[in-house]
Amino acid sequence: MPLPDLIEIVPLTAPVRAEITVPGSKSITNRALILAALADGEVVLRGALWSEDTQIMAECLQKLGFEIRVENDPDEFCNRTITVKGLGGKIPNAGTAEKPLELHVGNAGTAARFLTAFVCLGDGVYRLSGVPRMHERPQAALFQALRELGCRVESEKGNDKLPVKIFGRADLPVGQDAQQRVPAKFCKVSIAESSQFASALLLCAKAGGWKIEAVGENAEESPYVAMTSKMMEVFPKNGGEFQIEPDASSGSYFWAAGWLIEKADLKRALDVELKKLGRELRQGESLRLKSFEKSEVTVSKWPNSHWQIDADFTIYIHAGSTSHTSEISRQHDLGDSILTAIVLAPFASQPVKFIDLGRLRVQECERVVALRTELTRCGAKVIEEGDTLTVYPSPLHGAEIETYNDHRMAMCFAVLGLKVPGIKIINPACVKKTFPNFFQKLAAPPPHGLGATILDAKTGKKLAHEELFAD
Repeated sequence: MPLPDLIEIVPLTAPVRAEITVPGSKSITNRALILAALADGEVVLRGALWSEDTQIMAECLQKLGFEIRVENDPDEFCNRTITVKGLGGKIPNAGTAEKPLELHVGNAGTAARFLTAFVCLGDGVYRLSGVPRMHERPQAALFQALRELGCRVESEKGNDKLPVKIFGRADLPVGQDAQQRVPAKFCKVSIAESSQFASALLLCAKAGGWKIEAVGENAEESPYVAMTSKMMEVFPKNGGEFQIEPDASSGSYFWAAGWLIEKADLKRALDVELKKLGRELRQGESLRLKSFEKSEVTVSKWPNSHWQIDADFTIYIHAGSTSHTSEISRQHDLGDSILTAIVLAPFASQPVKFIDLGRLRVQECERVVALRTELTRCGAKVIEEGDTLTVYPSPLHGAEIETYNDHRMAMCFAVLGLKVPGIKIINPACVKKTFPNFFQKLAAPPPHGLGATILDAKTGKKLAHEELFAD
């Protein structure tokens, strides 16, 4: 039975002690799938995320002719062991100019960008398309870089976005100068709009004989470009095994939940002592709390490779902390988990400024506007100035949250519902993009879940475990 169109998260009323497992990193899984296809031999990927975005990548590789075997992971329901038979840079299948090989990438940015560069290594013609939102997302810098490398890239609408036709090496046009068939070996690529452009080219650089220079927005310090480079250094190029670590951005929701729940524990303890006192505290008077039961929520096997910038989430907002850093950058401090931090910010003890948010505008939805709109709907004071959001300490109330078909909007605000009564999530099934069993983790009893009650908001019925999976 699918998730209802509208669900309500019921706040937790008792302390929770839990250690949560989260699925594998989407960013690492989709990079690993490309590297495995490029390897010279069979590669076994363990702990690989199995969600909409990674299934799209695997299915596209299978359509290109790669042998892929997928097996269940006994430790995490939404992970798989994926075996890929790498072909050393060869791509078995291709189409023609009249009938290109069709690859549908949904709204998976990594699949769209990585496969665009990857099929340039092929010997035929390929057409990449996606959902309407994917056709709005930027691609121009990647397309231009590939053209610098001698590739023929034709955007169907002439706007350098998807849908696009890619002509592989055997289909490059022959002009008067036969040298036109020999691709250039060097290009520059701007990562101002997405670091995935540089990662796409780097993943295929050795097989293509390309030299890549990334420019724009501190390219040398880009955490996702660094992830790609570090993975390429250690990946088993001649076949072998590769372990994928848990997704830090997915883990951020549970660290955030722990922080919120612990604040609720403290408030309950204060209320108990005030009730014993029989009156409100007078000005200047303090209350000594006796020991009380505290929540403790942790994420199992938290990444320590320094590949994922979101592994630093615990630095900026750790369960048990009393305040946030006053300024947090999407460029330097956090990746996708900055959305989690923004949603928690009304509970901080001071205003928090979130800067360098420009890339959030061109992702699954226009996230800067979406975050401001939905937090304001819940009663928060949020100021948007340029690519900055400043969130002020605010009392919050329930609301129906529009998710804009964005998995991270759904998960961030669901966590808010663990403390704020009346939080309802529209289209919760959008979490299937990266974390299909997210709501099952919220509702599962401790220690493997948080024990939350989740309702069908239209009927008031409590949803069972099997009704909380997003597919």
